[in-house]
Amino acid sequence: MLSQVTGKKATVVPIYKGGVRSVVGNYRPVSLTSVVCRQMEHVTAGHLRKVWEFSGWLYEGQHGFRPGYSCESQLVPFCQDIADSLDDRVRKDAKITDFSKVFDLVPHDRMLTKIATTGVYLRVVVWAQEFLLGRSQIVREDGRISEEVGVTSEVQQASVLGPLLFPAYVNDI
Repeated sequence: MLSQVTGKKATVVPIYKGGVRSVVGNYRPVSLTSVVCRQMEHVTAGHLRKVWEFSGWLYEGQHGFRPGYSCESQLVPFCQDIADSLDDRVRKDAKITDFSKVFDLVPHDRMLTKIATTGVYLRVVVWAQEFLLGRSQIVREDGRISEEVGVTSEVQQASVLGPLLFPAYVNDI
């Protein structure tokens, strides 16, 4: 789904990402924002990364959406831990959580509260609040337009800030 954003209102249009075209899950919401908004997101994200890396606030096992980390960098210690437990004949349990569609479920108020306690400038928290709160969207498909609805929980996937805010939200899990 492609979003055209005017202020805080988005027009969401389904964008096919692969698989069976009749399956709703094979389409993705992407929000496009203005150049000025993108620049502010970069400045804000840079500040958040700097503060969180310097303070060591982000859990070291959090590999998602972090520079220098990847699925592979998370898989290596996991496999090593399993190998060590097999060598030591120690039972290990693993819980794997499916975070698909998770960007759509992040409650803004809780995420902002978490960010505010991390040592970042209050103005950055206020900007993030303004960025997230008061948004609305409509969906346009085949010339039809839905009713406008408020967006109360979502981290925009195509935003610069979204992929940084999600790890911050789940950091204490």
